[in-house]
Amino acid sequence: MNTQVLRNTLRQMLSVLETERQALAGLNLDAIVGSSADKNTLCKALDCANDMEIDEECRGLVDAARRQNEVNRQVRNLVSANVAGRLDAITGSARLYEPAGALGYAGRRV
Repeated sequence: MNTQVLRNTLRQMLSVLETERQALAGLNLDAIVGSSADKNTLCKALDCANDMEIDEECRGLVDAARRQNEVNRQVRNLVSANVAGRLDAITGSARLYEPAGALGYAGRRV
């Protein structure tokens, strides 16, 4: 992979990460799944890169992609926590996600 191809791939990754962010914000499941598939494809393409091809511009693109990916991860975690909170409110229990063994064990000790 030459430097120009690497730059283009990294730019595509940034675009996919932005699409994912918008999909997360809109809770658009189809777009989230599509973004995940696109990220996976781009990660496979990036596997071909080596340290010799990474110049300062590429490093900047990599850093920007890392930051955007981290923001998206935090948004996913917030959505997940929100869903868990709502499920707990519906059931009146904060133990909804406890493994069955943990509840069973706690029940036997009582």
